[in-house]
Amino acid sequence: MFTGLIEATGTLIKEAADTDGVSKRLTVQAPFCRELTLGESVSVNGVCLTVVEITDPTFAVQVSPTTLSLTTLGTISTGTLLNLERSVTPATRLGGHWVLGHVDATGEIFSIKSEGDAHHVFIQYPSQYDELVLPLGSVTVDGVSLTVVESKKREFSVTLIPHTQSMTTLGLLETGQSVNLEFDVLGKYVKHLLTREGGTSWPPKN
Repeated sequence: MFTGLIEATGTLIKEAADTDGVSKRLTVQAPFCRELTLGESVSVNGVCLTVVEITDPTFAVQVSPTTLSLTTLGTISTGTLLNLERSVTPATRLGGHWVLGHVDATGEIFSIKSEGDAHHVFIQYPSQYDELVLPLGSVTVDGVSLTVVESKKREFSVTLIPHTQSMTTLGLLETGQSVNLEFDVLGKYVKHLLTREGGTSWPPKN
């Protein structure tokens, strides 16, 4: 599990087909490689991946065909800057919100507006997730925990303060760019329980 508070940014320095011929191995240069262990989880642009190799100052992760097709990791190229976060521990301060690193969908940046030092970023997303997006709720964009400012059908906005712009890749966003989106896990479970076949309607009837 993660919090959406980016620990560092890293650079993709190599991408190659993995030994199975369908997965991809990504090699990332990062400042915390000496602290990693094989098999631990790292969020890479919001995608939970397993460390399979460590060669300081780089680590490598394996990306499955499913993840390649459902996230932006299938189209990134060497030199790309990436948001990185190691998984939480019992002693970690739980800022941000609960983030699993299980990307729900990709969205597209369709507008960026500046207001003073802040940037208002407007994102379009698949309509089936409308019920999971609400004003002042949480959303993860490329691994960054953010607060939804406004929401409409198939679009929402977030505001980036200067700290977020400088410490993550979100300061480099451009219109037309795709981003990984993970909606609030609590909302997803509530929706699943209330809408599954035979589930309880809301509000409950006496």
